[in-house]
Amino acid sequence: MYYIAAFFLFSTVLMFAQTPGSNDNTGNLEGSDPPAAPIDNYVWFFMVLGIVFTFYKFKTLQKNREVIN
Repeated sequence: MYYIAAFFLFSTVLMFAQTPGSNDNTGNLEGSDPPAAPIDNYVWFFMVLGIVFTFYKFKTLQKNREVIN
């Protein structure tokens, strides 16, 4: 389980790597960056939602362990 999580965590680093390309006249690789995606507006919301969901899952997991014991 930990190996799978580590694989997905470290594979995202490879996904964001920029491959070498041809230089344009400005010295940048292949021109300027595209405009930001609309999801950028909701990053903080999804981070908070993820933290709340994590605490909720841990709380239900602890309740289930108390019932079993």
